[in-house]
Amino acid sequence: MKLVLMGIQGSGKSTQGNLLVKQLGLPYLSTGHIFRKIAREKTKLGLYIKTVMNSGVLIPDDKTIKIVNTYLARKQYARGYILDGFPRTLAQARKFINHVDKVVNVNIPDKEALWRLAYRKDSDRLDNTIQALKKRIEMFKKLTNPVLEYYRDKGILVEIDGTQTVQEVNQEILKSLGKQIVENKLAPWKQNKKAIIAIVGLPGAGKTEAAAHFNSRKVPVIHFGKVVTDEVEKRYGAQKEEYHKIVREELRRVHGMEAIAKINLEKIKKALVKNNIVVIDGMRSWDEYDYLTKELTDTEIHIVALFADKHLRYARLGSRLQDRPGLGGKERDVNELFGTNMGPTIAFADFMVKNNFSKEEFQDKLNDVYDTVYFT
Repeated sequence: MKLVLMGIQGSGKSTQGNLLVKQLGLPYLSTGHIFRKIAREKTKLGLYIKTVMNSGVLIPDDKTIKIVNTYLARKQYARGYILDGFPRTLAQARKFINHVDKVVNVNIPDKEALWRLAYRKDSDRLDNTIQALKKRIEMFKKLTNPVLEYYRDKGILVEIDGTQTVQEVNQEILKSLGKQIVENKLAPWKQNKKAIIAIVGLPGAGKTEAAAHFNSRKVPVIHFGKVVTDEVEKRYGAQKEEYHKIVREELRRVHGMEAIAKINLEKIKKALVKNNIVVIDGMRSWDEYDYLTKELTDTEIHIVALFADKHLRYARLGSRLQDRPGLGGKERDVNELFGTNMGPTIAFADFMVKNNFSKEEFQDKLNDVYDTVYFT
C-alpha cells in the first residue's frame, strides 16, 4: 500500500503516521525530515537545501521530485510506504512517478492549528511566531488545495476530521483503508526473515556509538570485542594493544580465524530466537562472516562498514582511551586490517556509513540502515 498523509501543520498527521507504521508495517517517510537531514550534510546539495529552507521558500519542484523519487527507489519502500509532506504542489503531484493508492487529508480549523503549533515544542522550527504560523498555513492552502482536488478527481482522496481524539482519527483512517481494530489489535505486518546487522570499521569509526544507538532502539547487541577485552583484563589487568594482539592470536590458533564468531555463536542463536534483528558490534575478520553465513543459513547477514577520516578517528580514540594507551593509531589499524583480516569485510559491506559529522546525522544514517533491513 502506498499512502499519502496531508494536512496543515498541527493537524496531527505525523502522530497518525507513526501509529500507522506500527499498525500497517509500512515505513514512514517525511519529506520535512529528509530536507532537514540533507541540510545538515556538508555537501553542495546540503548547503543549497539549507539556504533555500532558511530563506523561507519551498524547495523547487524539480529538486523535490528528484529527491523524493530517489528515496522511494530504496528497497525498504518496495512494499509500500506512508508519505508525509509530499506532494505539496500540483506540479509535484502530476510528476510523481509512484502510484498512490490512497491520500488521507486530516482537516482541522486554522484556529485549532495555530493553538496547537504555538504551544508545541518544536526544536526544528525557529519561526513559531503567530505571524509566521499564519503565513505557513496560508501558503499550505494556496499550494495544496489544488493537489487535494487533483486526488479527489482521481477518487482516492479521503477527508478526515482531525479535531477528534488521536484514537478516533486513527480509527477513521483505518476504516478508509478497509481495516479496523478488533479486540484492541490490528494485525500488523511482521518481518519473518531473521537478520543480523554486523558493524565493522577501523578503531574510532563509531562502532561503540552505533551499537549504543541500536541498543537504545531495543535491538539486542552482541559485543564481539568483549571476549578479548575480558580475557586481557583477566590476564594482565591492563588494556594495551600488545596484550590484545597476544590474546586474539592465541584464540585464533585454538579456534581458527573465525574464533570470536565461534565463541559467540550460541549467544547469537539465543538472541535470534526472540528477535528478528540482532546487531553484532565489531565483527572483524572475513572468516567470522563466512563462518556465520554457513552456521546461520536462515539468517541474512548485512555488513555495515563505518568510515571516518583518519585524523577524526585518532582524535576520538585519544580522548576516550586515556586509561588504555596504545589502542589507537597506525599500529592498531594495521593489526585490524591484516592481523584480523578486516579488510575484506569492509570492502564487501552492504552499507557504507560515513561518520565525520554530527551525532544526529550519524544516527539518521543508522536508522536508514535499520529500516532497509527491516522492511526488506
